[in-house]
Amino acid sequence: QVQLVESGGGLVQAGGSLRLSCAASGSIFSINGMGWYRQAPGKQREFVAYIISSGGTNYADSVKGRFTISRDNAKNTVYLQMNSLKPEDTAVYYCKIDLSSTYVWGQGTQVTVSS
Repeated sequence: QVQLVESGGGLVQAGGSLRLSCAASGSIFSINGMGWYRQAPGKQREFVAYIISSGGTNYADSVKGRFTISRDNAKNTVYLQMNSLKPEDTAVYYCKIDLSSTYVWGQGTQVTVSS
């Protein structure tokens, strides 16, 4: 069984930065990709960023140039560096890992950006 533990959320003023972490543990043989998603109140969960095993990345247009996703394969950990935060970035952020035959979601971490 695979578990994800997220950390790094919090309250920050607009223009500030936060770094989210998501560490995977358990019976992990290989991770194909790792990603971040977010869900604001009253809205559907949306894609934020994704990184594949080779290091290739993809970002939502709304965060390009401000957010950077990275991973440490040795630690089975994915990070999301968030800079120039805006109030509209306020949401619960979830990490997700794609394994060979299934996927796992984290529990979510709250990010609140005040204006």
